[in-house]
Amino acid sequence: MKKIIIAIDGPAGSGKSTAAKNLAKKLGFNYLDTGAMYRAITFMALQKGIVDDVDAVIEMTKKINLSLKFEDGITRVFVDGEEVTDKIRSAEVNSKVSEISAIPEVREEMVKIQKSIGSKGNIIAEGRDVTTVVFPDADVKIFLTASLDTRAQRRLKEYQEKNIPITFEEVKANLEKRDKIDSGRKVSPLKKADDAIEFDNTGFTPEQDLEFLLKKVNEVLQSKGIEINY
Repeated sequence: MKKIIIAIDGPAGSGKSTAAKNLAKKLGFNYLDTGAMYRAITFMALQKGIVDDVDAVIEMTKKINLSLKFEDGITRVFVDGEEVTDKIRSAEVNSKVSEISAIPEVREEMVKIQKSIGSKGNIIAEGRDVTTVVFPDADVKIFLTASLDTRAQRRLKEYQEKNIPITFEEVKANLEKRDKIDSGRKVSPLKKADDAIEFDNTGFTPEQDLEFLLKKVNEVLQSKGIEINY
């Protein structure tokens, strides 16, 4: 049976993670959260006090042992054997992760790991460059987006659920900053692949996202003579 790769890109707060996890669960596929990998590198750089030292971050990234484990709908992240799953979702990490992700050598190391995971097939991968750089030959490519206010409201809700004190304005400003860095970096910028399906899910619920994506995935795979059962 063909090993299927479904790749989803989009800006922060667009609902990529939720959509990808729900899709993976429905199809019985593995889920690859590439953003969690960059978050882990950012968290460790902050911990070591080297987040603004590019050379030190590169050196650390080359030596670090990073692994992901998708269990019960949650991506568990481990660095050198220590779980950092919850720690990488802080506002501090959010404010720096796009800068760390823009470092070419860091992306190079992360892409190696991502391609290795993807080689096993039957995977839903999401991030900023999975449709353009990591898996340019993915069977299905999706570019997921939403209005800035919608994305900020979603991210604010996540913070509130974790009792992290932050305002809507602060969240919105952070997203605008991340959008600018992600789309403007020289290496692997965030952009829609030419053959990706664009989906603006402003006003959609996670259930509606899943319904739409399942329909599109089936259409694309069937056009290629691929049938999936779920």
